[in-house]
Amino acid sequence: MQGFGLPVGRLPDEALLSGLATGDPELAVTFVRRFQRTVFGVAMAVIGDPQLAEDIAQQTFERAWKHAQIYDSRRGSVTSWLTTIAHNLAIDAVRSRRPDPVAPQDLDTLLDAVTETPEQYALADEASSRLRAAVARLPREQGRALVMAGIYGMTAQQVADREHIPLGTAKTRIRTAMGKLRTTLTSPKRGDDVP
Repeated sequence: MQGFGLPVGRLPDEALLSGLATGDPELAVTFVRRFQRTVFGVAMAVIGDPQLAEDIAQQTFERAWKHAQIYDSRRGSVTSWLTTIAHNLAIDAVRSRRPDPVAPQDLDTLLDAVTETPEQYALADEASSRLRAAVARLPREQGRALVMAGIYGMTAQQVADREHIPLGTAKTRIRTAMGKLRTTLTSPKRGDDVP
């Protein structure tokens, strides 16, 4: 099959997504093949379990198929839309799998992964890239508190217990980190440095 005068494999991402929405089997297969490594890479970076990452990838493509008609190119590329779906599903899977979200000794590795994994390349969207860079520049203790609260949904008391610090210190770290991120992400690009 050819569309737009191009072989299926050379169609733009948006055309393949439209084909997925219409149920065209050839376009759907091409769409999955084009993005399967990226989607799996995002899931694997978050989860670290190949079997579960495959399940997340499958769910991502199912969700993309169900919601393809609401994709809006003004809000980002097909790649960023798809990887955001995969990332959100993976985070949900991590949260539901672990009653104790993350061990403090694993946070340094997790924070490093925010900036140095296949996910960095898969989530090439400018906003997520600015966010990762801003989090990476936070002082380590603020970054840890922010990740525990923001990504793993821990309360300030849980952060305090995990870090063996007073509750007020945990709240201050979270609040300060959020303030620095807000300042960084609302400032012009050239002012990307965290204060």
